[in-house]
Amino acid sequence: MFHEESGIGDRIARLRRRRDLTQERLAERAGLSVDIVRKLEQGVRRTARLATLNALARALDVEPSVLVGQPATFEVRGEGEQPSVLALRQAVAPVSDFLGEERDPEDPPGIAALQAALRSTERIRRDGRMSEIGALLPQLIRDARAAARATTGSRAAAAHAVLAEAYQVAATTLTALGKEDAAFTALERSMAAAAKGDDPHLETVGYSSLAWVLTKQGRLADAERVALTAAERIEPGFRSQPLELALWGILLLRAATAAVRLERRDAVREHLALASAAAARIGTDRLDYATPFGPTNVGVAKVNFQVEMADSATALRTARTIPELHTLPPTWRARFHVDRALAFADLKKDDGALGALLTAERTAPEWMRYHSTSRRLVADLRSRERRRTSPLAELADRLDVDG
Repeated sequence: MFHEESGIGDRIARLRRRRDLTQERLAERAGLSVDIVRKLEQGVRRTARLATLNALARALDVEPSVLVGQPATFEVRGEGEQPSVLALRQAVAPVSDFLGEERDPEDPPGIAALQAALRSTERIRRDGRMSEIGALLPQLIRDARAAARATTGSRAAAAHAVLAEAYQVAATTLTALGKEDAAFTALERSMAAAAKGDDPHLETVGYSSLAWVLTKQGRLADAERVALTAAERIEPGFRSQPLELALWGILLLRAATAAVRLERRDAVREHLALASAAAARIGTDRLDYATPFGPTNVGVAKVNFQVEMADSATALRTARTIPELHTLPPTWRARFHVDRALAFADLKKDDGALGALLTAERTAPEWMRYHSTSRRLVADLRSRERRRTSPLAELADRLDVDG
């Protein structure tokens, strides 16, 4: 299991002192009140809005994941082969490329087998079964690379398309573990593979993933610019197909996610309005390239943005209006319930927050153990609770959260 080495306040204080900043100077750089910095460092506040974390990360010149202190690797499930971040790094950037070593003499899998393995891997990732991803994804990348090298023509193009998507799954997985540098490398390789593939939409999907990775790096203006530039290139027209509308809408939601953390409310509303219009034209939720889009996912995103903007009461009202929530993948539903928990906690309704967290855990139990926001919220709620044993204490134990 994993343990967080220190609290968020300890990390902020350590980085602030390393940069020879006072609390007042850090607050000024971040555009925050010194009271927020002081309470975080003193442990009075155990968590903060993502906009606040991004502002502090920019002021301290680090990635937000450094402040969050999220789990650094996959859980160890038992004896035998142990999936790890190292295995993913080795698959994404193998040293054999530099040394010119001989390639694997085994025949690579056929294209149909690669495509089936990719679909299975994407499903596992959507379900939040992180350990299985760590075990399966490196081999899929190696197999797709081998097939792309060993074939020509249309088969090579199909293998490159599988490889591009596999690299994108690697990027999102590495980002979830706070390894944004490796995720960026995976996306560079994804875009190179997509250029040789047979799917014209993979480049757009790559830009969507890049915007998300940049957001997690704290490069929010870059993330919004990437998403909007890609959206402008594919802006749909009257005859556009649902897939094109969905990809455009996903990019707009990526842009809105960056804008909300920059606290640009007008931009958030504009991006969300356009995404909502695209979702309304489609009429129902779709799942393309492992990402859902439609009225339900736009509604879930709206709740997330309202929580980020500290409009918690409105977020809870909006949450009660979300249609067809069951159509979304488990990790999307779990994140929605975590947003509800954040809203309840912000309103000091800790019982409601606990109920929402338990629902999220039932929906995607392994994902919860890796999700930094969930872990921070559980630690924060636990610090306010006086009982030694309780459902919250048991949840903290299951997530291996100190508090």
